[in-house]
Amino acid sequence: MSFKVEKHYCGNTLVDVAIFTASEKCGMEMVEMSSNTSIKNKSCCKDEVDVITGQDDLTLKSFDDLHKFQKTVLFAYAYSYVNLYESLPKQIIPHRDYSPPTLIKDIYILDETFLI
Repeated sequence: MSFKVEKHYCGNTLVDVAIFTASEKCGMEMVEMSSNTSIKNKSCCKDEVDVITGQDDLTLKSFDDLHKFQKTVLFAYAYSYVNLYESLPKQIIPHRDYSPPTLIKDIYILDETFLI
């Protein structure tokens, strides 16, 4: 990735710094006179542009480019990570298929036992 940094100086004072865009001007730039006149005033302002170039070529590595030790560590890490999420053993519920006996008579009413 490459980008540019623009700096605007008015005299010796730094006025603005901009990255990726144009820097703001201070408004003190002198407008050049028309081509008919021979008088041209020199501006006190100056602009600096720094271009920072990035890397153009990228190196892509494959699994075969790794050393034997790096392959071993990578394999061990992947194996331990996969084994962290083992499924839980199937829980045995002993009374899952049990059905209660059918209620023929209400025993509490027959014995007249009530909770108060």
